[in-house]
Amino acid sequence: MREPIKDFYGRVLGWLDDQGDRIIATDFYGRRVGVYDKARDFTSDFYGVRVCSGDGTVGLIMKAAEQNS
Repeated sequence: MREPIKDFYGRVLGWLDDQGDRIIATDFYGRRVGVYDKARDFTSDFYGVRVCSGDGTVGLIMKAAEQNS
């Protein structure tokens, strides 16, 4: 299921794609910014580097939106 992530003004910043065992975070342009692995309970960035424990995909989308503006 694809879920849009929006800012305060309703603008789409990116999407979360739930694929069962993981959640893929993509920015507004469709570029992958990170992945949350549900089984291992951690989030990694585009390069595969572990960013945080738990689901930090929304934060990665927000960070990418901030860098693109």
